Amino acid sequence: MFPDPDPAPHAPDAAGSDPGADARPDPGRLPDGTATAEGTVRRRRVRYSGTHPRRFAEKYKERAPERYADAVAKIVASGKTPAGTHRSIMVAEILETLEPRPGQTFVDCTLGYGGHAREILGRLGDAGRLVGFDCDPVELPKTVERLRREGWDEARFLPIRSNFAGLAAGLAGAGIPAVDGILADLGVSSMQLDDPERGFTYKDDGPLDLRMNPQRGRPASEWLSRVAPEALAAALRDNADEPMAGPLAEAMVASVRERPVTRTRDLARRLHDLYRERGWTRDKAEGDARVRRVFQALRIEVNDEFGVLESLLRQIPTCLKPGGRVAILTFHSGEDRRVKRAFLEGQRQGLYEVVSDSVRRPGSEELRSNPRSAPAKLRWAVRSAQ
Repeated sequence: MFPDPDPAPHAPDAAGSDPGADARPDPGRLPDGTATAEGTVRRRRVRYSGTHPRRFAEKYKERAPERYADAVAKIVASGKTPAGTHRSIMVAEILETLEPRPGQTFVDCTLGYGGHAREILGRLGDAGRLVGFDCDPVELPKTVERLRREGWDEARFLPIRSNFAGLAAGLAGAGIPAVDGILADLGVSSMQLDDPERGFTYKDDGPLDLRMNPQRGRPASEWLSRVAPEALAAALRDNADEPMAGPLAEAMVASVRERPVTRTRDLARRLHDLYRERGWTRDKAEGDARVRRVFQALRIEVNDEFGVLESLLRQIPTCLKPGGRVAILTFHSGEDRRVKRAFLEGQRQGLYEVVSDSVRRPGSEELRSNPRSAPAKLRWAVRSAQ
């Protein structure tokens, strides 16, 4: 039930650089890996063109925040998220909504970088317990190791490697019949978005993968190579509200059948060319927005995100104690519609005593300091006391 902590949190990345290595220039210009008289190993700093690193592999300081705290603080102050980390969204609003108290048991359905979990753990105290679900085999061990270093032992923090469709089974396996509070942040973590090898973005070139758990299912490139135009059109329409879903799907399938697409940048270039040829965009910014919608649609389809969410929504009432609270952060209309509908139906059936009649949004200060919070919507419900 407990994943092993990452045995090498500072393992060399794909470019061969170690983000945890000493970044100071080596006055002796010793070859990498040379042992000094003091028994330490000197490494040259990562080289990059220009004055600031641009590629993910070059951002070694951002990816080692414990070592380069001052540099990371400057990045955060500028309103950016350091590469390889994640800034939790609407933390104060979530704590106000869920009201975690000492001795209670809570679930974080989407552990991610552990930011929300850390704040909830701090309010549950020594007698409380948090169960954290996450299906990402790359990031989960790192988060567990960070939280363990901070003192959250197994008695207070139980990680479970599963997506949140496994909520009821995971709790039953841990001998927990019901909990006092449940949080689900449905956003994609910045760690996944930033790393080009995960294939979630085209900012840097990488494999067209898009899987939350790269050890299961098919990558987006394989799914796209086999999909029929009608199925792709449905995904574009249902997952991303794409207004030109039908014609776009026909053109994408024709392009892929002529030449398979396996890289993120290749797909983005093809989409931009298609938009220009059809006159569907006026400028690059509009084209980028449409490309992001396509990536969103593919990601949701590859991970069956709506199916997993529907499963979670069915399980929540039986996993909450009477009077227990649930809060869900959504980031696009397809998610929000499903959460709103499930909460209202649960209230109609008497499962929920009260549900939020509107969404909460990030405040102006959070929007300024963390632009990635802009699409977030928070909905909540309280389990009936019966």
